[in-house]
Amino acid sequence: CLSKEFSSASSITTVGTVTSRVTRNGNAVMEKNLLNHEDLAGDRGMVDDLFDETYREKEGPKPPMRYVWRNIILMSLLHLGAIFGLMLIPSAKIQTLAWAVLCFLVSALGITAGSHRLWSHRSYKATLPLRIFLTIANSVAFQNDIYEWVRDHRVHHKFSETDADPHNAMRGFFFSHIGWLLVRKHPDVIEKGQKLDLSDIKADKVVMFQRRYYKPSVVLLCFTLPTVVPWYFWDESIIISFFIPAILRYTIGLNATWLVNSAAHMFGNRPYDQHINPRENPLVSLGALGEGFHNYHHTFPYDYSTSEFGWRFNLTTAFIDLMCFLGLASDRKKVSKEVILARKMRTGDGSHKSG
Repeated sequence: CLSKEFSSASSITTVGTVTSRVTRNGNAVMEKNLLNHEDLAGDRGMVDDLFDETYREKEGPKPPMRYVWRNIILMSLLHLGAIFGLMLIPSAKIQTLAWAVLCFLVSALGITAGSHRLWSHRSYKATLPLRIFLTIANSVAFQNDIYEWVRDHRVHHKFSETDADPHNAMRGFFFSHIGWLLVRKHPDVIEKGQKLDLSDIKADKVVMFQRRYYKPSVVLLCFTLPTVVPWYFWDESIIISFFIPAILRYTIGLNATWLVNSAAHMFGNRPYDQHINPRENPLVSLGALGEGFHNYHHTFPYDYSTSEFGWRFNLTTAFIDLMCFLGLASDRKKVSKEVILARKMRTGDGSHKSG
């Protein structure tokens, strides 16, 4: 897994090393030969995760909010079940708790390394065995099938913090965290999502197989398997087996992902671009396996690490690097230190100087 710049066959492709440099003249700091994000995105064959500066929200009153009562009821029951699962923890066997943690980690990687960094942003390449594993892990996570997850996430990046953003943080913490799943989508979200180029996702047979059989895969992998293993292999109570490795683990996984949409868009500093809402939030990164470095990620969405700090609070980056070492992943996209520094100087809030 040797690093080599500007080589499509390399394990790590460092973008921007030659195209940008910082010059100093007293207090003046300028970035020369500014990065052309569309050129860099073109290396992945896509630009639909880059912010669209031309989008304008429609004038006039906002459409009325329409509640999805089925989701409201199911989410309420799920969280009540998770609270019951918390109460059962003292009665659970240590093997059951370890199994719940393992299920959480696998499901989280299905989102972070799978739906997010591989399929939404195409920030690295994965072999067929790795794609199959990440697809299985994604069904364990049960956060919509990969195709739908990618569509919504690309819309989120392209129209971030506008009416076309599925979980627009400008509508408040609750909406961006869970509320967006409890109401009908804004018409702009639907309209823009239909116009995205998702041909790369449609061409992935593994993804489309999962989409075709998503519901039975979720029943088996998100709920049945996590419940049966402790009950069958070490004679755990069926109640504990269901409410801790299945329900509680699933609920924690959902909220860890949702905190990236809410807390990481509201709390933290903005060392890379102070003109956008996403923030750097290490606590979110701990729970979401590295996805809380959000100001960096929205500034450089094509970086496979979603951070400039490697493995720090970033288990997903360590996982992708391990997969590369094993020959199951390749062509990791990484932004050069020169470009990162130049961007901090040009648009950051200055917090990097004390960080």
